[in-house]
Amino acid sequence: MERKGRFLRYISGEVKIPAILFLATLCACQRVPEYPVPAQRPVFDASKIATARVINMDDPGATSRFVRDISPELSSSWRWGFKKPAVKIRVRVERQVKYIIDFTLPEITFKDTGPVTIAFTVNDRVLDTVRYAQAGYQHFEKPVPVEWIHVGQDAIVGAEIDKLWVSKDDGKAFGFIISRIGLN
Repeated sequence: MERKGRFLRYISGEVKIPAILFLATLCACQRVPEYPVPAQRPVFDASKIATARVINMDDPGATSRFVRDISPELSSSWRWGFKKPAVKIRVRVERQVKYIIDFTLPEITFKDTGPVTIAFTVNDRVLDTVRYAQAGYQHFEKPVPVEWIHVGQDAIVGAEIDKLWVSKDDGKAFGFIISRIGLN
């Protein structure tokens, strides 16, 4: 009986807690499987960085790229361009890019102005001049000479319309509606 009493004393007494901790520690000693450390960030060496950017007029932050003559008010996905609208585009890599612009000559203004001529410019150099004899949606796209732009610098991409439409109500002058403009 004494032996049985001593055993109960050890289990129920002060030896119980250290014994349980010791057994728990032994159970926790397992070999952790080894896995390779995953890549912490993607590698960009082989990826293509955009050479430039075409700015949609409804892009967040588009107004920060405006240089001149573009309405700050957004109407759906377009803005008014006035006499010489222009944006700045950061050139990222050295290769030939294309000037791109999507715009509309509204019927309401065109009936008063008639045919218009628009000069498309990059860094204040005329890339091309086009005469438009009809109202409606227009798209212009043309390669930019490589020597006109420089990597790491902003290029000023713009247009200049020869005739503005002037509102009879308030005297405000408008050129054409711009949906997107830039280098691609």
